Amino acid sequence: MVIDSEICHGKPTFKGTRIMVWQVLEMLKAGCGFEDILKEFPSLTVGHIKAALDFAAKKVAGESLVQA
Repeated sequence: MVIDSEICHGKPTFKGTRIMVWQVLEMLKAGCGFEDILKEFPSLTVGHIKAALDFAAKKVAGESLVQA
C-alpha cells in the first residue's frame, strides 16, 4: 500500500492502482467475501485484502504505519 498526496487525495491505495483501501474495507464491512472483492477489483489479490485488514488493525491499535 502507498500513501501519496498526488494519488486519490492522499488516501491509502494499493500500489500501482487507484483502488483505495477504504473501498475494500467497506466491502468487507458490508459482508462481501474475498471472492466478491476480487471480482469487483480484478487487479487485487488475496494478499492485498489481507494487507488492508492488517492496515486497519494497526491503525486502530495506534501502531505506526510503514509505507511500502
